[in-house]
Amino acid sequence: MKILIIGGTGTISSAITRQLAASGHDLWLLNRGTRKDEVPTGVKQIICDIDDEKSVLDALTKTEPRALGGSPAETLDAVCEFIGFLPSQVERDLRLFRGRTRQYVYISSASAYSGGSRVITEGTTLANPHWEYSRNKIACEELLMREYRDNGFPVTIVRPSHTYCERGVPLSVHGPRGSWPVLKRMLDGKPVIVHGDGSSLWTLTWNEDFARGFIGLLGNPKAIGEAFQIMSDEQLTWDQIYQTVADALSTLNGFPVEFKPYHVASDFLATVCPAGYDLEGNLLGDKAATVIFDCSKLKRAVPGFCATTRFDEGVRRCVAYLKEHPELQVEDPEFDAWCDRVIAALEEAKTKLN
Repeated sequence: MKILIIGGTGTISSAITRQLAASGHDLWLLNRGTRKDEVPTGVKQIICDIDDEKSVLDALTKTEPRALGGSPAETLDAVCEFIGFLPSQVERDLRLFRGRTRQYVYISSASAYSGGSRVITEGTTLANPHWEYSRNKIACEELLMREYRDNGFPVTIVRPSHTYCERGVPLSVHGPRGSWPVLKRMLDGKPVIVHGDGSSLWTLTWNEDFARGFIGLLGNPKAIGEAFQIMSDEQLTWDQIYQTVADALSTLNGFPVEFKPYHVASDFLATVCPAGYDLEGNLLGDKAATVIFDCSKLKRAVPGFCATTRFDEGVRRCVAYLKEHPELQVEDPEFDAWCDRVIAALEEAKTKLN
């Protein structure tokens, strides 16, 4: 198949790029080229800013007109949009790719679902009062489905949840510099803030597993005009997730690393977090509630799909990768000090109320 990925080197899309390249597809990436050294051999790149519509159109028609433009008989088999966050960006894509692709795959988000249901299917209501990011994704979906209904635009919507790769350990409460400062607190024997009481369930999906489900939707006639969620079937509590991280640190470092949870109400964390943390969206709008994803629709469309990477296996790879890449071990003194202040304030409140 002739496939164009807008993005292609991020947490989710990098695994898809690798798997498509290994299968011999005619694969193109359209991005700014900031990670071009990571692009597999044989994958073609159009280095361009997707927001510069004229430059993109010029690049599409001049770089490889028979593959990326030309007559309807020479259209792309699929365009995959990984970095479309606003309706205006989707409208741009409609102008660029209407009549140029047999399938347009839009990457939305499972955070678009409302929090009123524990078991989530593709038919669960979309609503999120806590996170503008999710509301924009919903608006993009609605625009695309309207275009499908009114004009036959061949859209497929994909809703990932918490998908991760070796570049970072997936956690719920961290600062803008990522997960390493939380791991360092564990290594230093300090308590780690966990939202709620740590017992709500969550699903984490290794990116290579996600990629297999995603690729099964490409060129799939059952996918046109439909939405699919792609996740692992493994559910863990947040305390189990953090304990598994501590276990991986213990194994890799050769000494026991204790997980010392400090449970804090999610709405309190959202209220007291500094600017730039957005814990209202990430917690109240996403990770705070127990959700169980039913992926039976995907499995009907992609027979044989199964996520095979358990979290304990995936997180060991993450921790090993972080240790091998010290440049990723970026400390965050401001986040560390904030954690200490939150814990100290709550401990003081306990003494005053006793």
